[in-house]
Formats: sequence, C-alpha cells, structure tokens
Amino acid sequence: MSETLPYGTWPSIITAADVAAAAPRYDGAAFVGDEVWWAQSIPAEGGRMAIFREGDDTPLLPSPWSAGSRVHEYGGAAWAANDAGDLFFVEKSDQRIYVLAAGTADPRPLTPADPAARFGGLRLQRGRLLAVREVHTAAPVPERDIVDVPLDGSAVVSLAAGSDFLAGPVISPDGTRLAWIAWSHPSMPWDTAEARVGILGADGVHDVRTLSRTCATQVAWAPDGSVLFTDDPTGRWNLYSTSPDESAPRAVAPADADTGGPLWVLGSRWFAPLDDGRILAVRTNGTDEVMLISGENVQPLTVPITSDVHVEAVHGTRVLLSGSSATIPTGFWVIDADGATEPRLIAGGVLPWDASWLPVSRQVSFAGERGDVHAFDYPPTHPSVTAPAGERPPYVVLAHGGPTSHVSGGVSSVVAYFTSRGIGVLDVNYGGSTGYGRAYRERLAGAWGIVDIDDVLNAAASFADTGAADPERLAVKGGSAGGLTVYGALERGNTFSAGISRYGVADLRTLATDTHDFEARYLDGLIGRFPADEDIYVERSPLTHVDRIAAPVLILQGADDPVVPPSQSEMIRDALAARGVPHAYVLYPGESHGFRSRDTIIDATQRELAFLAAAWGFVPEGVAPLSFD
Repeated sequence: MSETLPYGTWPSIITAADVAAAAPRYDGAAFVGDEVWWAQSIPAEGGRMAIFREGDDTPLLPSPWSAGSRVHEYGGAAWAANDAGDLFFVEKSDQRIYVLAAGTADPRPLTPADPAARFGGLRLQRGRLLAVREVHTAAPVPERDIVDVPLDGSAVVSLAAGSDFLAGPVISPDGTRLAWIAWSHPSMPWDTAEARVGILGADGVHDVRTLSRTCATQVAWAPDGSVLFTDDPTGRWNLYSTSPDESAPRAVAPADADTGGPLWVLGSRWFAPLDDGRILAVRTNGTDEVMLISGENVQPLTVPITSDVHVEAVHGTRVLLSGSSATIPTGFWVIDADGATEPRLIAGGVLPWDASWLPVSRQVSFAGERGDVHAFDYPPTHPSVTAPAGERPPYVVLAHGGPTSHVSGGVSSVVAYFTSRGIGVLDVNYGGSTGYGRAYRERLAGAWGIVDIDDVLNAAASFADTGAADPERLAVKGGSAGGLTVYGALERGNTFSAGISRYGVADLRTLATDTHDFEARYLDGLIGRFPADEDIYVERSPLTHVDRIAAPVLILQGADDPVVPPSQSEMIRDALAARGVPHAYVLYPGESHGFRSRDTIIDATQRELAFLAAAWGFVPEGVAPLSFD
C-alpha cells in the first residue's frame, strides 16, 4: 500500500553508510594469467588503494601499503602485474615503485628513495615495466620523462622526454618502437596533444615523429605493426591508423561521436585492438556505446554498461571493461567480443538495495543562448511512498568538477540517497563538458564563470518551468570547479534557494598562483593570462561578488587539499559570516581533493541532507538537524 508524505520526508533504507560503502574508487583492472585483478579503495581504511583478485576478498596488497600515484597530481595506473603474479605498484606515501613478488609478504623497492621523484602510468609490456616519471626540482616546471624500470632494481633508464607532460607509452609488437602522448604548457591534453612514435634504442628513443594533427588522447599498436590513435581534426575524437613511417593517417570508421576523453588521469583507454586486428572502441555522445570495428563493418555490442566506459585490457577475444549504467553501479566486466559467452561481472556492479529504490536517469536538453544544454534527470523514487497531489519536488542541481569533464547518467548511491527521500537530482553537462565534441567543450574557452553558470541557471529554470521541480526549492551543488559554479549561480539572481560547495574555487587569482603544475596554465584558456588579465580574474571570482549571495551555503573542505586549499573555502566563509548570511563550514582533517575516508563520506552526506532540510523547512528521518553559523 502506498503512503503519502511530503517530498524530503520519505523514509529510506539507503543510509549515508551505504553511500560510503558503495563509493569506492577504482584504478584499473588487468588480466593476470587466468585471473582478473583490479585496484579498489577501502573507505574503512581511510581510502587505502588495495589490489584484489577475482574470487578473493582478501587484498593482495596488505595494509598499510596503498597504491597511489601523484604524477600530474591526479595520478592513475599506479600498478601493474605479470602473468607470474608479481605485483608492481607505486606506494602512495613515498611515490617509489615497489614489487610484491608472488608468494611473498613484503614488497621491495625497485626505484631509489628520492623525495623529488614520482612515478605513475605503469604498464608492463614485453617483459619491460614502463612508467611516467616526474621529478620536482627548483625549476618552476617539474621534469617528466618516460622511463624503463628494470625488474631487478637496477638504474631506471630514461626513454623519452622533451615535453611538459607525457602519457600512455606503448611498445610496438616487434619491440623496436615506442609510441606515446605528449603535450606542453599552455595546452591542456584536451586542447592540443600529440601522438608520437620513435625508434626504441639502447639509449632511448630517436627519430621521433608526430602522428596526430590536433588532439590525441590515446595511442596503441595493432598486431600488424600499424599505429592506432585518437584525434579530433573533424571536431570529434575518432580513430586513425597509420604506418609508423608514413605521414598521412587514415580515419577508421569515423562517427559523430567521441572515442576519447579528458586525460585527467594516466592509464585511461577508450579503445583496444584485438589479436586478430579488429578494434573494440567506446563511442560517447552523452552516453556510451561499445563498438566492434572490422574494416568498414561497425557492430554495436550488447554490454551491461553505458556510462564512463573504459577498456581496461584485452586477452584474445575477451575484453575487460569498466563503467556503469542507469541501473548498474560502477564495476568491472569481462565480455567476449564475439558474444560466445555472456558478460561476466568481476567486481562492483551490484546494488546494495532493491532496484525499486533506484532512480533511472533520463537524458534531457534545454535550449540555451549558445545551443542546447544537456543534462540527466534523476526523479524522486520510492517503492511505497508518493507525494501529496499537486506538490512539486525539490531538486538539487549538480555542476560537475573539472570543468572539462562529463557526466553520463550512471547510477549513483549519493543520488539515490536523496531521491529515495523525495529530493530529485538534475546533473548538468554545461558548456565545456566533454562527450559532445570539441565545439561543445570549447564553449567554455575564455568563458569559465560565465557559460557554466548560464547553463546551470538555464537548465534549472527551464526544468522547473516544465512543472517537474518546485522553483522555490532548487539547490545547486558542486565540487572543485563545480564549486565556483555554485557560488556564481548563487550570486546571480534567486534561481537557487540553497547552495552546497565541496572544496570549491572562490578566488581565481589564488587558484592561478597556488595550483599545481598540471593545471598551472589551465586558466589561460578558461579565463586569460595571469597576471596580464588580472581584472578578468577579479571579476569572475566568486569572492568579488559574495555580497550578492543571500541564500544559505554549506561549505565542505579537505584540510590537505593541494588543488583547492582550505584558504579558498575560508575566504568565502569569512565573507558570508561578515554579512550574516546563513552558512555552515566543515573542515575534514586528512582529506584531500575529493573525500576518501568512510567517516568523512558519511558525515558529509548527512550534513548535506540536514542542510537542505534547514534551508527548505522539512524534517528528514534519522538525521540530526544542522545549525547555521
């Protein structure tokens, strides 16, 4: 029997502890002999990144060891393993590479102790361990190169350098050549990046050639020795193929969709050649499809996942994928390219509660000043409760971080936490987002703090105009770059009656001078050169216009955040306090850019619900009330 209760007060079985348990971070998966291994964080151990193998709940990497790279600050691909079961990993605490040999209990170092050096992007190929090395010296820009790390612990060998940033090194089938991705300041990897190839000699790589024309995101070798890479000269990331000695690549099954994405982390892969020359590729246009390409024949594969899909590894016709869907949480799946076996779930991918509690996202678009604005709607969903007739639901409008990033409608435990209580969620891919081609992401060129805010405000207002949301109960939430959008949206009119910022940007000048090297020139393209364009930085900074904020604000911040340090949040907090604007500020010790520990995730989730209840005047079940400062 259905019960009638006001939105926001619906009883839910989904707890903040469920959110913490269902929100592990992953760092890749691989075929290791006949097994599948993957990296997964353990929130109950402070977010420690451990390595697991199929069929065994005990981590291969024992506590307190944690695989985590800080190359490019965001890391990625911090581990690799060979068929013998030897595990190679970057230890988070000291950034050295270690090996945990099969059958042993204690890792031993492969690289020397050096507080200036970091490693990431590990990949075992043809018996060689390749990595991206980053060395922080007195120079303003760290030195980076691609290195060969001998498995016997002897001296690391530098293979390729000459660019500010490097990623994705791969060795040719015959072992004579190396290909990789490179870019330099002031470009970000989604602006201009090159696929390069060179002859691999004893003293490094020589006779280097550039294969791509605009913006490569991944490079790989086909079994016949040709080079495959992604590029976007047509405005979409598509596949291209060429001989390593030729200069004119040819398009491979071009499409009005993206095979590729932003290289925030190392190890991201959107395609992989199979042993017989066919190519498995992910295509994105809002959501993801997995395609099997054989010459001119392109066949969509039936796979369980459609959101944030990546190709982790290939073994014969078996392909290891990661991703989620509108009804399936993030997990790892093994599929057979020929459909000989059903897709098999390896890890994750299981709801901790019945699907009747789950909001199924739907794609929506709204007309904007610069063209359509895309979003995903997660309506309030409950198996046995409905709202009173005529009541419109409150909604939280999400602005993702990046800002060069993308959401694709995947299931989210934190979204379900709210929707099961009668609070809808609208997740917006504002102009600047990936997944819709170069023109869409370049809407934000020189216009961060304008286009993103316009699009979020427009999406919220247009959505409410359809009658799907209560225009008096709209909140905006975002983290990092999304936090800047939150503050900016609150400063421009009264569309939103509440705002939630997680480690949000408040002062662009501080961000320009304090941020790390990977993003040191990011703002050049988003805003302008600093300090030459300081007036624009001042005008776009939320701190400049904080006197326009009247709605209550919740600010959540990690104490050890190197990307957006606590000073950013504290400046906004102090300005709100000076004007008597209702707000709450929480600083979480030990947390960085993105919350990791179980206790933090639980507390932050509960505080967000309590904050919305205080702002909108309802009493949620099972959550302590929040008092404004």
